[in-house]
Amino acid sequence: MPRVDRIAEPWGSRTPYGPGETWPTRVDSYLAGGLTEDDVDRWVQSATILHSNGDGLDIAVKDGRIVGVRGREVDRVNHGRLGPKDLFGWQANNSPDRLTKPLIRENERLVETDWDTAMNAVVGRAKELLEEQGPSAISFYTTGQLFLEEYYTLGLIAHGGIGTNHVDGNTRLCTATAAAALKETFASDGQPGSYTDVDHADVIALYGHNMAETQTVLWTRVLDRLAGQNPPKVICVDPRLTPVARAATVHLAPRPGTNVMLMNALLHEIIRNGWIDRAYVDAHTVGFDELEKQVADYSPEVAAEVCDVPADQIREAARILGSAERLLSTVLQGFYQSHQATAAAVQVNNINVVRGMLGKPGCGVLQMNGQPTAQNTREAGADGDLPAFRNWSNDSHIQELAKVWNIEPMQIPHYAPPTHAMQMFRYAEEGSVRFMYVTATNPAVSLPELERIRAILAQERLFLVVQDIFLSETAHLADVVLPAATWGEKTGTFTNVDRTVHLSEKAVEPPGEARADLDILIDFAHRLGLKDKDGQPLVKWSDPEGAFEGWKECSRGRPCDYSAMTYDKLRGGSGIQWPCTDEHPDGTERIYTDGQFWSEPSYCESYGRDLVTGAPVSETEYKALNPTGNAVIKAAEYLPPHELPSEDYPFQLITGRTLYHFHTRTKTARAPQLQAAAPEVWVEMSASDAADRSFAEGDLLEVSTPRGRVQARLRISGVRPGVLFLPFHYGYWDEPGEHEPAGTEGRAANELTITEWDPASKQPIFKTAAAQATRLESTSGVPSSAPTTTGSRPVTGSVPETRGGTAAEAVETLAAEEIR
Repeated sequence: MPRVDRIAEPWGSRTPYGPGETWPTRVDSYLAGGLTEDDVDRWVQSATILHSNGDGLDIAVKDGRIVGVRGREVDRVNHGRLGPKDLFGWQANNSPDRLTKPLIRENERLVETDWDTAMNAVVGRAKELLEEQGPSAISFYTTGQLFLEEYYTLGLIAHGGIGTNHVDGNTRLCTATAAAALKETFASDGQPGSYTDVDHADVIALYGHNMAETQTVLWTRVLDRLAGQNPPKVICVDPRLTPVARAATVHLAPRPGTNVMLMNALLHEIIRNGWIDRAYVDAHTVGFDELEKQVADYSPEVAAEVCDVPADQIREAARILGSAERLLSTVLQGFYQSHQATAAAVQVNNINVVRGMLGKPGCGVLQMNGQPTAQNTREAGADGDLPAFRNWSNDSHIQELAKVWNIEPMQIPHYAPPTHAMQMFRYAEEGSVRFMYVTATNPAVSLPELERIRAILAQERLFLVVQDIFLSETAHLADVVLPAATWGEKTGTFTNVDRTVHLSEKAVEPPGEARADLDILIDFAHRLGLKDKDGQPLVKWSDPEGAFEGWKECSRGRPCDYSAMTYDKLRGGSGIQWPCTDEHPDGTERIYTDGQFWSEPSYCESYGRDLVTGAPVSETEYKALNPTGNAVIKAAEYLPPHELPSEDYPFQLITGRTLYHFHTRTKTARAPQLQAAAPEVWVEMSASDAADRSFAEGDLLEVSTPRGRVQARLRISGVRPGVLFLPFHYGYWDEPGEHEPAGTEGRAANELTITEWDPASKQPIFKTAAAQATRLESTSGVPSSAPTTTGSRPVTGSVPETRGGTAAEAVETLAAEEIR
């Protein structure tokens, strides 16, 4: 096979196929140092962890070290393909700066210690606070990168053992709205779509979802459909001219913060033209009349004024959506991290529901995840919700869970909704949360308004525990740092967005004294003395498979039912989609077939929330609305964003991801190919805005908001006029001796973002901040004073690639390495 530079060509070569055909296989692999497959000692089954797609792969091991990866040809998700982060990201495992011993703070410095000393400090402080204040003093902030078994153990410890309601994860920042939107429409989490819907759809609509960069292998599947016979039409909603937008039949680029207005206009046209499945709506839904009334006044002309999108484009997009025979809709951060996030994502559900396009090949909704195991945080209760999609406001669900855990129901906190991350940090700021246990995440870079977050984490009264594989910006602020094993160094399962469960086997030993997260959590529970009502240890397992068996029983009979799944069944072949039951022992490809939902009042996970206030709907209200368990069509009124551009801050700032990095780069920046592809933060501006200010490609700009300032080189791109884009990945860990920004020298996008969240999903809003941009230095190196702000005009000229020229030059030497 010819050599391919998978940095320059991240989606690889095309294997075209047509509607209803099986996606052809293409096995991608990468081995370091010129090794061949004959040099590999053994291959170990796993799946990918640096995005949410869940690509099956095998890990290459030689001399006790990971030396490469190879896609699993038999896996239903990727058919052998791997993306750039899959191919290269594993190199972070072998980084020489891995944490290998526990650290404890002494005299304002972190020093190495032994495990007993570290755990005694953690458990000792937790016991003191439980005695002094009770469970409300204790909080857990986790990730989307652990394994299901670890999340379930964490949820059991926090909810069933300690009894705290303060449990959430960084999934609150990326896909809380996915869960919220599904719960609003279907009263339960669980994706009503499958990746195989790409194989059948005649229209694929992507709402705020730059699939080409966030799920590269899934986009490869779409590209192969587009290259085959009878390709699908593509609708893209995104203010940037992304690779998805370039491939789109219609690209709608609304002003940030106006997604609900746009969605209501699309629904207006679909309903006005009769492009609905009336029989399906009448038989399987409630709420259509309210939707029809709400969108009646949202004509394309009204939306065009608010969204700054031509009315004819809105009509054409609606026509394509309304005439689709098989419609697949996907949603991600462009909606989830924007104003009225849940309301907008729910309207996407509404389009598929009113068109009757669920539970059939090519017909589905994927409210996408951003992290590899984000789905498991929600399933297992590590995001604050109760395990197995149980309803915290349904007493029978509490009693059922207490029986599974062999504890008294009142030990499980259910007196109020779970504490979401933003509220948890506010409680820490106010002093009521005094113990925070952070696992595998870096809030000192990823949360909004970082100056405030650093101040919260640095408080002397807050006891901060960080469990991670590197000394991140957050770990630098900790009282105790616990060195963890990572992917490839431990065993566990994880689930992707289309409900496919993979087993990831331990391939190598972790470095030094690092331990698996599961082992650390079990040790914590035992040292804390957590018991069930019979006086036996609350956590009854000692290894991953034991935890998985415990989880299976917890999930039995619930929507995310794993009861017929085993480690042995997951070995050797493809991942398996839940529900996996005795009735469906090989898994379930599609849910909600024949209009059957998990929304019956006594069974559902949630009764829903008010989309404007976020107030929970009561059990009585829900039973009156939906007594027989139909899909809920929930309408939404458009409301303008709270922070709008002004004379001082004339731009709207949005943040997001790049193809080559993941989160705060703690792993991807340690993979040479990925770091070389995107070594520095940049800011994108439209050609017209740059011309108005006499800015040139590569100028050093200062981007400011009322909360902070960031310096970044300019890329002139296809972002819509009036909008700036900053990737959020860049922090400070790789600046020697620098762990906090000084003055205007910050480069973390979240120095600028606002402390505000969606009322229903509680997801922070990263995409509507008012901002200014001034030039500090031109490409010639000459300092420049700030120009006068002027108006904008339409984008003209060519749009550069997402990867800068200097990055392309940096990876030329790496391109010669063979990607098979």
